[in-house]
Amino acid sequence: MIDALVIGGGPAGLMAADVVSAAGHSVVVVDAMPTVGRKFLMAGKSGLNLTKSEDLQRFKKAYGAAENSLAPMLTAFGPDQITAWAQALGQVVFTGSTGRVFPEKMKASPLLRAWLARLTNQGVTLQTRWRWTGWHGDTSMFETPGGAEGISAKTTILAMGGASWKRLGSDGRWAEQLMDDIAPFQPANMGFALDWSDHMTQHLGFAVKGVKLTAGNTSSRGEFVISSKGIEGGGVYMVSSAVRDGAQLTLDLLPDQSVQEITAKLAAPKGKQSLANTLRKTLKLDPVKRALLNELGRGLDLPLAQRIKALPFPALTPRPIDEAISTAGGVRFDALTDDLMLKSRDGVFCAGEMLDWEAPTGGYLITGCLATGRWAGLAAVRHLQTS
Repeated sequence: MIDALVIGGGPAGLMAADVVSAAGHSVVVVDAMPTVGRKFLMAGKSGLNLTKSEDLQRFKKAYGAAENSLAPMLTAFGPDQITAWAQALGQVVFTGSTGRVFPEKMKASPLLRAWLARLTNQGVTLQTRWRWTGWHGDTSMFETPGGAEGISAKTTILAMGGASWKRLGSDGRWAEQLMDDIAPFQPANMGFALDWSDHMTQHLGFAVKGVKLTAGNTSSRGEFVISSKGIEGGGVYMVSSAVRDGAQLTLDLLPDQSVQEITAKLAAPKGKQSLANTLRKTLKLDPVKRALLNELGRGLDLPLAQRIKALPFPALTPRPIDEAISTAGGVRFDALTDDLMLKSRDGVFCAGEMLDWEAPTGGYLITGCLATGRWAGLAAVRHLQTS
């Protein structure tokens, strides 16, 4: 019997394995995919945003309803600690103008290679192409290329991810084994479907910059993309949970100018200048913004300045969950102890995206996975020491 079985080879699972093996315990990491860290590597394709350098209290608020549940874990292993952890693995990091922290190499693969090398040195065994199918008594059972296999362990850490990006291993199938302990999955950090008129065809694929999106009490100054399917991109992801939950999404095309300032510019004498030229020359609205003003502003009984400041999107439908960057839902915190151990099964801990929390992109997702993985790993060590 091994000391610790970690099911899931993403950031949360690898962090748990790191902590437990560093304490001198035998650890086996099992993953359903041919290699570990696939979603982690995908995140690094556009620059691995490890965390965000900002005031810790503000940082915690990004986790919304799960803030209080995650607060101890984020306090123990937040932005500063993650920066130090990456540097200890030989990765020089830098902080961008928005506070986002990246490895200097802007990729996940060098960090993952260094991390896996450390785990190997600590005696961790990796077993891939094994899919967890539940328990037979106290034995964890797996579907493997060679048939059904079981592993008995003194402690188990479940870190199998959420329900998005099936091709990278996060398909949520594990939820069938924990139905009494989970909240239903929902897409998070996703785009929204929108049927554009033919007039928008020439603008598909273009980024909308220098605007503000607002939904409920959440606002975003990030850019977004007009796609053939609707809207997507970082700016949309920041407000996606509020829109998903029913809040109206509005677009401010000139967030640095007030209604009064815009009204005054529109009222100034312009000779024979057309409205289109006024929007272009006086208000500096680019073609994409002018197209959105026409598309979303049709039929609104509001002065032009007010339309520019608060263009309402029609009712929006989230894109399918498998297209989402992450998911809400998963193992509820009320089904867990403060140590992230399942109340229904002694010695079994949960971590990462399979927990019921969500956060926007920008370093919060990876931080949450690493922090909960570490927390569960430390709890597993204590359990091993006392059992």
